[in-house]
Amino acid sequence: MDSLLSTQGIMVMLLVAYAGAMWMFLSSAPKVYTVMVSDLETARQFYEGMLRLQAADVPLHYYYNYEQTLGSAGLDPLMASDMESLNPDYSRPDGLWYQLKKNTQLHIISGASRGHRDRQRHVCFDHDCLENILMRVQTQGVRHKIRRDQPLNFLVKDYNDQVIEMAEISN
Repeated sequence: MDSLLSTQGIMVMLLVAYAGAMWMFLSSAPKVYTVMVSDLETARQFYEGMLRLQAADVPLHYYYNYEQTLGSAGLDPLMASDMESLNPDYSRPDGLWYQLKKNTQLHIISGASRGHRDRQRHVCFDHDCLENILMRVQTQGVRHKIRRDQPLNFLVKDYNDQVIEMAEISN
C-alpha cells in the first residue's frame, strides 16, 4: 500500500489513467477519408448538392494544416504541375468536412491536378473511400460510368453536365 501512495506509484497510476483516456478518445474518433480535388467550390456543389452529404465538424484528433505536415507536396501525380497555382484558402484552412456514414467522415482538400480534357478530378489513396462514394452516387441516382475496378476509377456528371473523374491512386 505504501508503494502505491509513493511518488513513483502515483506517477504510474497517472500514466495508466492518461493512457486509458487517450485510448477511449482515439477509439471513439470517427474514421476519416481524405479526397484531394482540383476545385473546392465544384466539390462543395457536388458533395452537398448531388450526393446530399451533411456537413460535419472537424474531429478533435485533427488539427490545423494536418495534410501539409504529411509532406504531400512530393506526390507529383496528384499535385498541380505549377506549385504557384496552389494558393491555399486560409479562410477555410480545414477544407470541407462531410458525414459519410455514422462514424465515418469525408475530408475534401484542394491540390489535385485537373484530369484528361481539363475535367475536374477527385483523387484518393483509399479504395474503401471511393467505394463508399460510388455507393452514394448509385443510391442518389447520379449519372456515372465505372471505367476500372482496380484501381477504382469512375466518372460522374454534375448538374452542369461537367464530368468529374473519381480516381484511386495506388501506392
